[in-house]
Amino acid sequence: MTELSGSHVLVVGATGVLGAEVSRRLAAEGAQLTLSGRSEDKLAALGKELGDAVVGTVAADLGKPAGPADIAAAVYGRELHGVVFASGVVAFGPAVDVDDDTLDELVLVNLLGYMRLVRDVAPRLGKDSFIAQISAVVAESPTAGMAAYSATKAGLSAYGKALTLELRRQGVRVLDARPPHTETGLATRPIAGEAPKLPEGKDPGAVAERIVKAIREGERDLPSSAF
Repeated sequence: MTELSGSHVLVVGATGVLGAEVSRRLAAEGAQLTLSGRSEDKLAALGKELGDAVVGTVAADLGKPAGPADIAAAVYGRELHGVVFASGVVAFGPAVDVDDDTLDELVLVNLLGYMRLVRDVAPRLGKDSFIAQISAVVAESPTAGMAAYSATKAGLSAYGKALTLELRRQGVRVLDARPPHTETGLATRPIAGEAPKLPEGKDPGAVAERIVKAIREGERDLPSSAF
């Protein structure tokens, strides 16, 4: 079991629908939160909603060179007990049609920025702390028309599995969560292409509740079938 009450958790991607839902549930468990997202206005609104549970906010873009370092700097000087990575962008279209700018943004935001952030913050996590990374079902079942996006999520999942082995002795638990399609609205805001017709997705609140339960109960792997 992981004691969330009184813990300090960094939530990256807190201004997204799923990130905000996870933040609400962590706050309800008594966690103290540092929230990160790209929109200062959305961060301010979420911070106001969660009140004293929020001990800091940082507006930063993982796709920018300074983004990961700016996020890491926001939690320096305060003991850190957990990190939730809920950031991401999506693109649609055949693999041969995805342009360089789209490929770069997908890799930077969904994977490389996170890797740079972990490099900075993981050494500061102590015994009985956690990293919870939210990937996607496409990490398990790469999908036509989403090849580049699927690759970044599969890479994220693989990175988490290796992190589990590397950080075990340090006492840091890594949770890789791969929820099915969830009604976050992300598919309506692709950075390129147009979403195919998708089945009705999972409720973001229910998905967030399951992820926080996994954090609380010490789980390490949360496949799509667990939702």
